[in-house]
Amino acid sequence: MTPLTMPRPFSSIPELFPGFLVAAMIAIAGQFIAEHYGAPAMLMALLFGIALNFLSEEGRCKAGINFSARKVLRFGVALLGLRISFDMAVQLGPVVIALVVSGLCLTIGFGLLIARFFGHKHRFAFLSAGSVAICGASAAMAISAILPRDDRTEERLVFTVVGVTLLSTVAMVLYPILISSLGFDDKAAGIFLGATIHDVAQVVGAGFSISEPAGEVATFVKLIRVAMLAPVVLIASLVIRSHGAISPVDGKKPPFLPMFLLVFIVLATLNSLHLVPQAVVDFSVPLSRWALLTAIAGVGLKTSLGETAKVGLPAIALLVVETAFLAGFILLGLYLIENGFVAAVGH
Repeated sequence: MTPLTMPRPFSSIPELFPGFLVAAMIAIAGQFIAEHYGAPAMLMALLFGIALNFLSEEGRCKAGINFSARKVLRFGVALLGLRISFDMAVQLGPVVIALVVSGLCLTIGFGLLIARFFGHKHRFAFLSAGSVAICGASAAMAISAILPRDDRTEERLVFTVVGVTLLSTVAMVLYPILISSLGFDDKAAGIFLGATIHDVAQVVGAGFSISEPAGEVATFVKLIRVAMLAPVVLIASLVIRSHGAISPVDGKKPPFLPMFLLVFIVLATLNSLHLVPQAVVDFSVPLSRWALLTAIAGVGLKTSLGETAKVGLPAIALLVVETAFLAGFILLGLYLIENGFVAAVGH
């Protein structure tokens, strides 16, 4: 008698389940700490994962941890598309959209330009600048997924996630004080916070700490930056392929259009056309967050803290300088808008 076998799509579940379960439990622990003590959930999940790094080296958990750090990551990023709606752009107006998009693009260009002075090449430059410019840890994970892989890929990703998360937390505290001292109204305050703070959660926290209108504007602006994730990653994929970049680890070129990015674009388009039921959108937001938390836990599990520390102070300095550049550019743009210079140019 032929022994019973599981259908092919499910045949790997027993192999993947132990490692995935560990990553999921770490994600739950990170969220618990965030809800009860105010610490960033992403950072907590990452640090808890690093503390249990030995589980990824061998044994039953290895395959599931790799699955969490790669496949679950892409799933979570793809679902971010359901947060995007073209209606947001209409509400903000073309001048604000131009300011936000310009700040994003110039920050990435600035990071690529100055990285060499900090001892880093294009991979870390794009990873760090893209995460600062777009949406923090989520952008870092999406960008890392399309970069050619080498033996320091996980190390660079972990350092970037830790760095932008810490900088976001600092900005969440300091930026509201800064803009209050500058006398910004609620709309200008929301634009600044949404255009400069890296992670969505910290943008929401900073915005609503000022006022409800400021929080709503900050969230809208931040989601415009999230929407730019797809075109930035797509353009980067095309550039990587055009230069024939090949990962020395697996010898494969990045795909022309990663599937997770295609799903992101499709979901954002469907949501903008109001073809996705609101119940589905409401369900996707926490699902995406849990997927990204589980993924970052998997990344942490694969990471040695000693190896990550080797990235060094120049990398920290690069992240800080990129963050300062973005904040300075947005402040300058808001000053010009508030004083009518932009309107005058338009006439």
